[in-house]
Amino acid sequence: MAELERFYNTFQPDHYDVFIDVNRAEKTINGKTTITGNASTPKIAINQKNLQVTSIQSNGQELNFSVDNDAEAVWITLPQTGKVTFTVTYNTKLTDSMMGIYPSYYEVNGEKKQIIGTQFETTFARQAFPCVDEPEAKATFSLAIKFDEHPGETIIANMPEDHVEDGVHYFEPTVRMSTYLVAFAFGELQSKMTTTKSGVKVGVFATKAHQPKELDFALDIAKRAIDFYEDFYQTPYPLPHSWQLALPDFSAGAMENWGLVTYREAYLLLDPDNTSLEMKQLVATVITHELAHQWFGDLVTMKWWDDLWLNESFANMMEYVAVDALQPDWHIWELFQTSEAPMALQRDATDGVQSVHVNVNNPAEIDALFDGAIVYAKGSRMLVMVRALLGDKALREGLKNYFAAHKYDNATGADLWKALGDASKLNIGKIMNSWLEQPGYPVVTAQIDQNGDLVLSQKQFFIGDGKDVGRQWQIPLNSNYDAAPQIMADNSINLGNYQSLRESNGHPFRLNVGNNSHFIVKYDDTLLTDILDHTDELDPISQRQLLQDLRLLAQGQQVSYASLIPLMTKFKDSKSSIVNAELYQIANNLKMFAAPGSPAEQELRQFFDFLSKDQVARLGWMPQDGESNDDQLTRPYVISASLYAHNTDSITKAHQIFTDYQDKLESLSADIRGFILKNEVQNYGSESLFKKLVTAYQQTADASYKQDLRMAIPSTTDPALISKVVSYFEDANVVKPQDLRAWYRGLLVNNAGQQAAWNWLRDEWQWLNDTVGGDMEFATFITVTAGIFHTSERLKEFKDFFEPKIDTPGLTREIKMDIKVIESKVALIEKEQDAVNEMIAKSLN
Repeated sequence: MAELERFYNTFQPDHYDVFIDVNRAEKTINGKTTITGNASTPKIAINQKNLQVTSIQSNGQELNFSVDNDAEAVWITLPQTGKVTFTVTYNTKLTDSMMGIYPSYYEVNGEKKQIIGTQFETTFARQAFPCVDEPEAKATFSLAIKFDEHPGETIIANMPEDHVEDGVHYFEPTVRMSTYLVAFAFGELQSKMTTTKSGVKVGVFATKAHQPKELDFALDIAKRAIDFYEDFYQTPYPLPHSWQLALPDFSAGAMENWGLVTYREAYLLLDPDNTSLEMKQLVATVITHELAHQWFGDLVTMKWWDDLWLNESFANMMEYVAVDALQPDWHIWELFQTSEAPMALQRDATDGVQSVHVNVNNPAEIDALFDGAIVYAKGSRMLVMVRALLGDKALREGLKNYFAAHKYDNATGADLWKALGDASKLNIGKIMNSWLEQPGYPVVTAQIDQNGDLVLSQKQFFIGDGKDVGRQWQIPLNSNYDAAPQIMADNSINLGNYQSLRESNGHPFRLNVGNNSHFIVKYDDTLLTDILDHTDELDPISQRQLLQDLRLLAQGQQVSYASLIPLMTKFKDSKSSIVNAELYQIANNLKMFAAPGSPAEQELRQFFDFLSKDQVARLGWMPQDGESNDDQLTRPYVISASLYAHNTDSITKAHQIFTDYQDKLESLSADIRGFILKNEVQNYGSESLFKKLVTAYQQTADASYKQDLRMAIPSTTDPALISKVVSYFEDANVVKPQDLRAWYRGLLVNNAGQQAAWNWLRDEWQWLNDTVGGDMEFATFITVTAGIFHTSERLKEFKDFFEPKIDTPGLTREIKMDIKVIESKVALIEKEQDAVNEMIAKSLN
């Protein structure tokens, strides 16, 4: 693999005239790109990937060039340095890789159709047209697109269409932007439009496989989000329109192309009459994430991929800030506590994890940077800490100045810290660099020493083996005692006599109030008992945080895992959905201590029944008009637990609901539909039911229903049907490559199907590499596998298969970390299994 070479250093493009002719029938692309820019040397390079370059001309003269496929480059000898213009003529294939220019497939009334879309992040613009495909190489782009057009088709791009001539669609020139943000799409599309307060046209586009009403929710959120961001950033949206496009085949969740944001259908379209609140929240946060990028990432772009966090961490925080403003009744920061916070804390505790800011030394490493738990989740927690330190007034002033200073240009992390520091008069860079440049996070131990003083100390926290190299953080403590400083910069601090502090404050001592800082707390027995005696005084986030920190400490073998079980009974009747989310996270982790089919597993099922039965009785099975958000979000946790418990009444009730709706399953309430279908497959399964659900999966355009079917079908225990599921993995007519990981995980987590899924991954690794390799999601097949495996036998098999691949660029870190992830679980089970199972048995008596 070639080392990275920055082509921008010798050639700086100013403008591209891009002509692309797509023939869908022949699956070919013919292109001609004219580039104007400044060359500092007579020999320059531009990027290409899989392009057949036939000619390069300047002023009518043929130029000498050579193609270097290993470096994804074309070397060009120019007639002179300085300002130059040259035209590259080329052709290439339309592929099904979901990268570059590619088709998306769908059906309408049984007729197979396709639309063409693009995905150029990270380095796939070079598959569509020759360019300097680096974030810093900003230029303007004039697109001219021709295709085998038929009546009723629509074409859209970053900018409005200017005119059509001889079947070529010409678009207005873009503003100055990076190559990876260029986008266009065409096909038979439906749309709905509106306009923001400031006159920006907002549209949602989808295939005609969807009901028109499925576009309404996204249109409303997108319009209000742009209004919100223009006000919050105090910077106008810079383009005339903002199109949101749902693509039937899409590798990522969504992509922030400037003016033409692309999405998986599941993350943009929804049926307003039958979609769970959880799914509405997810779709809203995805839309607001991508629209946050229109400023933070698009208007101002990271200079190089090592500062990817500048784009993603910020957008990840802003999605919650925006939705909280648009839908305050949702209490969306509670979702932050159940998604971003635990994801970041879990992964960041494994030795070898990347830091938020990562140097990139090899092209294959760029896609590996997109670690959702670190660059997105941990990074957003970093910025939530910054927001808490600055307050919104200074944050908004700093951002306004940042955009003004760097608009249509590039920036680094230091530029952001300077703008925020100038606005707040705080040395934000000094505080945040300890979080940005170092992997991991601290556990702060709070204990009363032999002198009766309350002492805090920090040390890096690990789950599994970890090498302590003395890392230290500047920790925003967020304590409820004034004696604790705002920032803990030392390894240890003494807060003074505990009894005096306790008496004067009148409530238990706590740290990280609000759970906004990226650390966990280990209280000594006296402090923890005091908190537990007053849990009814804690808000839901604090209750959840208590359980979360203790779970992590137990996984890190710093407290006993068995000690969590009495706590679970204490919170089992909580009406808070975020407390229940953590409660059942702990409960589901207990499954690894009980071997399938063992007496311990039977007792664990009884324990799940004990935890859930009163809640199921309280909430009922079907959503009720006027019920609280918490009740809506809690129901799935307790129903799932009750079905795992083999509660006879629940299994019978679920079967009755299925029977009542068997001819109209799509209309079954989305809140519980997945569990009803899964119960039917597991307890009343048959080949005819299996075929019925697979056919429904292929035919429905409802992404939420599709997701429920994908949860149910791989849960079959029939060996013949398990084999059938595996056969679908490589059949794109059933399982699209974008959905393959979810199907694989569904079968892997099924005890009856795990061996078949694992065999498939090992046998078909080359096929998988050929199909989704080079995609940022490829390495997550390894992550998913390690997340489920927990026995010494599976650990050996995992190592035997993946260790020979450890030097594969882009996979090295993932393989090393995931071996440690499984090792930590094996060690924990070996140490705690008997104590955990004894405590479960004791809790049932």
